[in-house]
Amino acid sequence: MEKISYNLVFNRKKKLNKKGMALVQVEAYLNRRKMYFSTKIYLKVDQWDAKRRMVKGHPNADVLNRMLYEYIAAIEQTELGLWQQGKSISLDLLKESIDKPVSSGRSFLSFYKEEVANSSLKESTKQNHLSTLELLREFKKDISFTDLTFEFVSSFDNYLQSRGYHLNTIAKHMKHLKRYVNVAINKEHMDVQKYAFRKYKIKSVEGNHTHLSPEELHKFEDLQLTGKFVKLQKTKDAFLFCCYAGLRYSDFINLTSANIVEFHQETWLIYKSVKTGIEVRLPLYLLFEGKGIGILQRYKEGLNNFFKLKDNSNINKELNILANLAGIDKRVSFHTARHTNATLLLYSGANITTVQKLLGHKSVKTTQVYANIMDITVVRDLEKAALLKGNGTHKI
Repeated sequence: MEKISYNLVFNRKKKLNKKGMALVQVEAYLNRRKMYFSTKIYLKVDQWDAKRRMVKGHPNADVLNRMLYEYIAAIEQTELGLWQQGKSISLDLLKESIDKPVSSGRSFLSFYKEEVANSSLKESTKQNHLSTLELLREFKKDISFTDLTFEFVSSFDNYLQSRGYHLNTIAKHMKHLKRYVNVAINKEHMDVQKYAFRKYKIKSVEGNHTHLSPEELHKFEDLQLTGKFVKLQKTKDAFLFCCYAGLRYSDFINLTSANIVEFHQETWLIYKSVKTGIEVRLPLYLLFEGKGIGILQRYKEGLNNFFKLKDNSNINKELNILANLAGIDKRVSFHTARHTNATLLLYSGANITTVQKLLGHKSVKTTQVYANIMDITVVRDLEKAALLKGNGTHKI
């Protein structure tokens, strides 16, 4: 019988993703038939040497090249194992053997899932950690403890980049992975001498909190949804409600109708923050002209259902579709609503300690992260000065 021959191929389908990158695959050839295996490594066109079939000009070129040839070696090892078992070699049998998951007893993914389930983390945090687990599973169907090398971690980073994730989002997933690798080492499932994160450094950039300007908020409010976009109405309303109330995603999805309280014939929102445990009391009738109450009225027949949303990642995707439809040239997330609330309240003249209480922050320093107070105050004061000067009642 003939042996399977292997080659590395790049951008086989001649099509780049949104990041201008394409996949490197292993081409297996036997009996005039080809089959392709994904290496999960994505590169830009100028990072592939077609003649030498290797990575070039990439910051981690040496690591990626080593990973590619180790991947081929692993496939060849699988083929050798089939030969040793006396089986008739075929590409389909090879694929089946590669796709077959390792036993659950040696599975890092099973370990990860159990650790999350048994942890004392808040439910919203657990879901966040499980989102990393799903990405790991998409990257590789099953992962043994011995798979978790520096090369593996670097390859997973590259995979997340190819999916278009922001650097800070990648950092978040890497921190989750690192947490459970550390737990695995502490429970002696892994050798500390092979600790991948000794060499791999998690990279992030300082967060740039995005908010909507008053004009952009009006665009979002005025957006009329028709056709296939009608299904995004609830997402739009939930986002706007949080612009008016300043809620986090985790706090919004934990609300029930019991949190809406009528006090002296006025509507208040009273809830305990999931993140800080602080009780927050919001006079909805005084915030943003009571627009939040109007949204609640539209959902009064099923208010508890209004507070149930998809996971944060999918909601953010829908919000960016809505922003694009509204003509807003910004990357919007659900947290943009909270930042919009803080920024516009400060701009309109609200005291920072008042905004601190409305947002449920333990410290005013946290509130200052949401807006550049000095710039906002300066602009507001100059606008007032200009208005007074125009009325002839003030001199500069």
